Amino acid sequence: MPKHLSRPEESPLMPSVMSAETPAAPAAGRSAPPEGHALRLDIQGLRAVAVGLVVVSHSGVSHVGGGYVGVDVFFVISGFLITSLLLRELAATGRVSLRSFYARRALRLLPVSSLVIAVTLGGAWLFLSKARLAEYAGDALAGALYTVNFRLAATGTDYLAQDSPPSPFQHFWSLAVEEQFYLVWPLLLLLTWRVARGRRRLVVAPLAVLCLGSFAAGVLVMNSSAPWAYFGSVTRAWELGAGALLALAAGRPARLPAAVAAPLSWLGLACVALAAVRYDDATPFPGHHALVPVVGTVLVLAGGGTATRYGAGWLLERRPLVWIGGLSYGWYLWHWPLLVIVPAALGRADGTAEVPLALGLSAAALGLAWLTLRLVEDPVRHHRAFRGRPRRALALGAALSAGVSALSLTATAVPPTIEVGGPAPALARTLADAPAPRTRLGELLASSPTALPSNLAPPLTEVKSSRSAVYRDGCHVDRSAVRVTRPCVYGDRTSSRTVVLFGDSHAAQWFPALQRLATARGWRLVSLTKASCKVADVTIVSEHEPYTACDTWRSNAVARIKTLRPALVVVSSSDAGDAARPAADSLHQWASGFERTFRELGTSGARVAALLDTPWPSGDPIDCTARNSLQLRACANHLPGAIRDASRGLAVRTAAAETAATVIDPTPWLCVPRTGICPVVVADTAVYRDGSHLSEAYAEALAPVLAPSLDRLVDTPRR
Repeated sequence: MPKHLSRPEESPLMPSVMSAETPAAPAAGRSAPPEGHALRLDIQGLRAVAVGLVVVSHSGVSHVGGGYVGVDVFFVISGFLITSLLLRELAATGRVSLRSFYARRALRLLPVSSLVIAVTLGGAWLFLSKARLAEYAGDALAGALYTVNFRLAATGTDYLAQDSPPSPFQHFWSLAVEEQFYLVWPLLLLLTWRVARGRRRLVVAPLAVLCLGSFAAGVLVMNSSAPWAYFGSVTRAWELGAGALLALAAGRPARLPAAVAAPLSWLGLACVALAAVRYDDATPFPGHHALVPVVGTVLVLAGGGTATRYGAGWLLERRPLVWIGGLSYGWYLWHWPLLVIVPAALGRADGTAEVPLALGLSAAALGLAWLTLRLVEDPVRHHRAFRGRPRRALALGAALSAGVSALSLTATAVPPTIEVGGPAPALARTLADAPAPRTRLGELLASSPTALPSNLAPPLTEVKSSRSAVYRDGCHVDRSAVRVTRPCVYGDRTSSRTVVLFGDSHAAQWFPALQRLATARGWRLVSLTKASCKVADVTIVSEHEPYTACDTWRSNAVARIKTLRPALVVVSSSDAGDAARPAADSLHQWASGFERTFRELGTSGARVAALLDTPWPSGDPIDCTARNSLQLRACANHLPGAIRDASRGLAVRTAAAETAATVIDPTPWLCVPRTGICPVVVADTAVYRDGSHLSEAYAEALAPVLAPSLDRLVDTPRR
């Protein structure tokens, strides 16, 4: 789910921006009809509820696991208020001044967002991972240009990037979605208004169809690509559209009897609260689940259009909520960078804050929001230099965006310095030239550098971004795939000796080594790997539900392998993952699952080589290396703790003994047997790319070490 992209968090929130466009509050704190020009205090209070839900959820309070629905609440509010404003202008003049519209938004949004981006970029440069500064600067640039949602969606579909720490700029995604919506919405509204000649019923129909299409797209895309459903502007447009449609029908809700309006508003508020406390990481969101907070918000807005003493406005119009609602934009922008950067500045290894600290930081962010309102937002927005002068406002917005963009590009060009030691031997060349590669590797492991080598290849900042052909060609399929469609053939495509690589991403991590061997030996290499899909014939849990797509794909992949009649099948999978139906004897369950798969593969006439899972590093090795570049031993893991699940390896060995499969244990290639130390750098090469996978360079360098076992199996036909 995309929500995992923003831990500890799950969905960011973008407040609606109408303070400049809605004049004074009504007398006695009573809600005014939407067609009036008074600020509805119940909407200010609803903003406070929404931003509070998100902030508390981001702070790690488990009872509000669905606090991410605050973004949906704000999308609806924004669509309602902005469309109300545009409709008033259309009714009065028959046109919409797009220049004035975007000038108001520039004055409201850009001064504060530019300040937050600049300060956050400085904090990231000083305290966050030096190896990720270019990535964070790219996020800052995308945030300034309102495209960060696309960047996050692409990251969410990149299997190797899904476990990366959250970006301090990721909360700008909702601002990007809203601005993309408002690039189109005023023009669309103006066009339909003119075609319908101002008759609101005729305006509603085509816009309602578009909203239904957006909702349907969100549900469908949710099944195929959850990140794009979550961050996409097309799949989220219906939420802003729901508020807009309510604004188009504003006259009718305003005439609702108080006896109807009051319970409607309470029912809507209850829907929002229910979603916040019942939804969590496991909820497929947005999809159809977004209907609950969206419909709830529509009901609150509709019910609040009638002045009544007994509606939800009784609660929402309370002075503390109204005050927080006025600070919601700044609070939202400031709270997330503090939650991400301050724990790192305090030296917390995992970069996260416990709930008490997180709540304290969120309170500090509220203070920053108040200062920002007093010193930046209001002075700029109400300055006489911009009053009635939209060109100046647009020029200021353009200057701020350009300045932040330039700052982001500068940060990319001038990254913080990572201290290094002297040069180290070239691992790949050393092992390739060694008469006994495994012995030489053992020596290099035992003498692994204590300081980051000056000739690290590739540089530390490029280790994570390296992608072998199996990823570049889309041959490592995602979780939703059930069929084997791509050929994914490498090495000598015409060879009569076929080797198959089969398993999950911990099999795919060996592709660089196998591709090097296939090219050198004239093998035909076929890659069949799928995200988180185990080799064992055992249904596992993935993203909180049985991973049946893996079972189907595995069956199809085995059938494909049988048609290939390979000489060798190299299998491997991660030790992580639990069975969907836990058995009393877990070892027997997994051993039986591996045995069934090994036997099926054996019917193809192939030898089976089972590569045990590699030892895991402690945390993120690249970030740790950047922080401790002169003390790399601080990042090393140790045996036996580096083995994720020793029982899973025992299950592989048990199954192999029953099926004549060959077991290859890579542990001595990553850890020193005598001391149990598993270094993060060997010679001139980083061992890992992330918290579980080998780096491309290290895997390729191990080709001479892996070769003897595979050569023997390829050249020895199965009896």
